[in-house]
Amino acid sequence: MAETWFIRGEGGSVFKLDLPLHEAIEQRLLKGYLVRVKADGTDWTGDPERVRPPVNAPKIEWIAWAVHKGELPDDAEALTKTDLIEKYS
Repeated sequence: MAETWFIRGEGGSVFKLDLPLHEAIEQRLLKGYLVRVKADGTDWTGDPERVRPPVNAPKIEWIAWAVHKGELPDDAEALTKTDLIEKYS
């Protein structure tokens, strides 16, 4: 049986999705556009603490780090990888 996650979409609705997630959904989740939540829509607290990615990590990991640090997803995505590293190292 596949593991199930609950994801809050950009409009606030909660969706039940089976793993593995589609690549497009996984990227939106990583970038902060979508959020993993509990079935009732409350915050998910089971993820481990996020750590700063290494300099050679892909840009998407730096976007996720910037969003974790408070940057809006659209603003983080608009920055270059170099800008992200300079701002969030």
